[in-house]
Amino acid sequence: MCILGFRSIVSTHLNESGKWRADVIEAALAHAERNQVRATYNRAGYIAERTAMMQEWVDWLDRLRAGR
Repeated sequence: MCILGFRSIVSTHLNESGKWRADVIEAALAHAERNQVRATYNRAGYIAERTAMMQEWVDWLDRLRAGR
């Protein structure tokens, strides 16, 4: 397992959950905006959403570790 494999697992899980916007997931994974115009003007950090999303991710990992 490498870091890109781990990021793939995180991205897949969060996208399949349907709970999080793609922009928030991409920001959390530190992916750069591909649209250069949008990247120039959009400085959103989505901190509140990213915090909630990552807490849910950690809670899911904790449940896996506990066997639930």
